[in-house]
Amino acid sequence: MSETIEFDQDRLNKVTSILVSQSRPADENSPYFELAEKYNIKVDFRPFIQVDGVSFKEFRKQKINILSHTAIIFTSRNAIDHFFRICEEARIEMPAGMKYFCISEQTANYLQKYILVRKRKIFNGTKTASELIDLIRKHKNEKFLYPCSDVRKNDIPEFADAEDLHFNEAVMYQTVSADLSDLEEVFYDIIAFFSPSGIKSLFDNFPDFKQNKTRIAAFGTTTAKAVEEANMQVDILAPMPNAPSMNGALELYIKKANDI
Repeated sequence: MSETIEFDQDRLNKVTSILVSQSRPADENSPYFELAEKYNIKVDFRPFIQVDGVSFKEFRKQKINILSHTAIIFTSRNAIDHFFRICEEARIEMPAGMKYFCISEQTANYLQKYILVRKRKIFNGTKTASELIDLIRKHKNEKFLYPCSDVRKNDIPEFADAEDLHFNEAVMYQTVSADLSDLEEVFYDIIAFFSPSGIKSLFDNFPDFKQNKTRIAAFGTTTAKAVEEANMQVDILAPMPNAPSMNGALELYIKKANDI
């Protein structure tokens, strides 16, 4: 991987507006707001995807016995919300001895919305799936349940298969394209994407979309690949060593394009 971001000189046009394909940050100190103010550009937010819960009826078709497991793997708040929603509808109460493996401290803390955290066995990494996998490896004899979306990364299931763990996936929510019809007449200099699902949503809503002079920012290699498979060009890629966040990559581009 290159140590720095290299931009296509032919597409370094001035930036005055950015559409971030996620919800508006609740934190008013978000770097995105600082970016907008610092460079006097418009930054709008609009989630391109939404999460819909799988009905209890559909969940039952998976024939999964939640209480036959001894550990639950959580990689997001959505997974926690929909897991406990299904448990409530099934009238299942989590036993005190159930173990929880969470991808981050924030995710682990979110569990307190549903259980008394201080009395439970909770393990968490700091952010990455590899750290979570290391934790799981130390408890290989547990019977793991992995509540997830119909669209999920392969790292944890592949690890479980390779290690021959007692492991079941439970699809409890679905990632679907949001309705973006009101954006049809809106033009942005940059659109920032964070997942292949965002790219799918773009073309679900606008099948005839042409990139033209719109710069595409992609977070992660899988998102970048989805952009290229849609016959578009990735103009801004994050994370990179000198830009570990999407906001940082956008700022580097803006400085270059706006000659700041």
